[in-house]
Amino acid sequence: MPDGLSVYLKALWFDAKNDWSGAHDLVDQLPGEDAAYVHAYLHRKEGDQFNADYWYRRAGRIRPKLALKEEWEELVSFFLAK
Repeated sequence: MPDGLSVYLKALWFDAKNDWSGAHDLVDQLPGEDAAYVHAYLHRKEGDQFNADYWYRRAGRIRPKLALKEEWEELVSFFLAK
């Protein structure tokens, strides 16, 4: 894992390495919209749309109509820009 990543980018790194649990564990108990945004994506990827929609609402967003890969790229860009 590259040094200096935020917890959100670390979670996305784990997700890219096919470690959904590792990614989820990093954001599961974090407060705030940023954590909810990553959390929502992870549950969408898991296939739990009901739970994903809950987390998108907590993040102040709606579930995107993007492919999962495109959403992952959007999330990475979003957090790299912060």
